[in-house]
Amino acid sequence: MRMQAKEFADFTGVSVRTLHYYDEIGLLKPAYVEERTGYRYYDRASLERMQEILFYRELDFPLKSICEILSSPNYDKQKALEQQKRLLVLKKERLERLIEALDNAKEGEYVMKAFDNKEYEETREQYEKEVKERWGETNAYKEHQEKTKSYSKEKWQDINNGLDKILEEFALCKADGARYDSEETRALVQKLQSHITENYYTCTDEILAGLGKMYVADERFRKNIDKHGEGTAAFISEAIERYCL
Repeated sequence: MRMQAKEFADFTGVSVRTLHYYDEIGLLKPAYVEERTGYRYYDRASLERMQEILFYRELDFPLKSICEILSSPNYDKQKALEQQKRLLVLKKERLERLIEALDNAKEGEYVMKAFDNKEYEETREQYEKEVKERWGETNAYKEHQEKTKSYSKEKWQDINNGLDKILEEFALCKADGARYDSEETRALVQKLQSHITENYYTCTDEILAGLGKMYVADERFRKNIDKHGEGTAAFISEAIERYCL
C-alpha cells in the first residue's frame, strides 16, 4: 500500500497541511519522499501510526505529549490501546451524563455534577506522567530534545535517509548469507549505534539492546524495516542481541 499525501490526508480525515506539520515536528514522517519531485508517500505503517495519533488527539493529548509517548523506547502498543479504551469509556460515560442532564434541565433541575470531568482528567494526566517517568525524564530524552530542537526539515530528511541506507545495508548483508555475529554484521551494528548517537541521543549498549527488541516487537517498526527485505528486522534484532552480549 502506498498513498500520496493528498490521498492519505483524505483517507485519514486530516489536511495535507497537518501532514506537513506532523512531518516537521517528527510526529509522522512519510514512508518515502521522491527525491526528484519531493512528493511524500505513506504506507500501511504510516496508517497505523496515524491511527495511534488520532486516538490520542481524540483523548485531548497535546501533540508534544503524543510525540513523547510514541517515541518512548518503552512504548507498549497493547498497553496503550487498553489505556486509550479506558479513557474513551470515561469520556463516553461523561457524554451520557451530559445528555441525561440536558433532559433533566428541561424539567428545571440543576445539573452541575454532570460537568464533573475529574476522573477522566486525572486518569489522562496519570498516563502522561507514567510515560514521562519512564522516558521523559531520562537523560536520553533530554539529550534528544536538545540535539534535535534546531533540526530543519532538510536535516531530518538527511538523517532519515542515512538511517534507511544503514537498514538497506543490513538487508544486503542478510541476502549475502552473513552470520549474525560476522565482522561485517557487527560493523553495521556499530554503524547504526553511531548514527543514533550522532543524530538523536547517546545510544548505549543497553539502549541499543532495547531498540533491537522493539524492531521486531513493534509491528510498525518491523514493517518499516522489512520494506528493505523480508526478515531484515529480525536479522538486525538478532545481530544487535549478539553484539550486546
